[in-house]
Amino acid sequence: MEVRQLKTFVIIAQEESFSRAAELLGYSQSAVTVQIRLLEEELQVRLFDRMGKKTALTGQGRQFLEYANRIIQEVNRAKEAVVRESELLEPLHVGTLESLCFSKLPPVLGYFRRNYPKVAIKITTASPKELIAMMEKNQLDLIYFLDRPRYSNNWNKELEVREPIVFVASSDSPFAGKRGLKLEEILEEPFFLTEKNENYRRELDQYLESRNRELVPFLEITNTEFIIQMIRKNRGISYLPYFAVHESLKRGELAVLDVADFRIAMYRQIFYHKNKWRTREMEEFIRLAKLDLS
Repeated sequence: MEVRQLKTFVIIAQEESFSRAAELLGYSQSAVTVQIRLLEEELQVRLFDRMGKKTALTGQGRQFLEYANRIIQEVNRAKEAVVRESELLEPLHVGTLESLCFSKLPPVLGYFRRNYPKVAIKITTASPKELIAMMEKNQLDLIYFLDRPRYSNNWNKELEVREPIVFVASSDSPFAGKRGLKLEEILEEPFFLTEKNENYRRELDQYLESRNRELVPFLEITNTEFIIQMIRKNRGISYLPYFAVHESLKRGELAVLDVADFRIAMYRQIFYHKNKWRTREMEEFIRLAKLDLS
């Protein structure tokens, strides 16, 4: 039994696909099939049921998965003990939101570049739902997103920080500086919003729906930096995390609108899967995120 066979077995179990596992591992599909056949022969059990394109763990396969994950973690632990004093070298794949990518990651990535130049960092941006799905399939080392507090027995949570979500407009907007606004007063203005059905946008839509109202935005886009540029230069309103607009507020380009009847907060959170070996590169990223260098 080889560690590479165990890693292949775990990836197939996560992806529920021999072909997808081969693609992720850089093997041919026939090589993956041979590894699993040899493993099954050694264990004298069938690990997967393969019916057409569907691949699922057998009962023995599910039981063996627990041990395979433990063995891989112990091997990683042993490697870590040997190289603990060496420089950081392993690649790091982080999943995050566009708003966090622009607002919170540059100082962290800058620190890595200055202090650990050999660490290859890959950033993937997606919605919280998509990031969680990728983490569950071991496609990301850790995820860093903004949402209502999330929990699962399968995850380790490393960070949870409250972040207000605010209505913002250009500093010369007629609503800037006006106290005690009602949401109803600004609904007819052109809105530039992030996409529907995700985190804080979802909360806004649900609130309006409960009052038999609907907000049809002028523009929907995932890129918060583009939204900020648009409302800075045009008459319009957006609804964004305070940290995303903080710099524009300091420069006097934008103003927070005092909408008194709808105020919520979301939480910056960092997770990684409990079956994931926590590398020193992950530990350093988490440490820096907690310091909030932005």
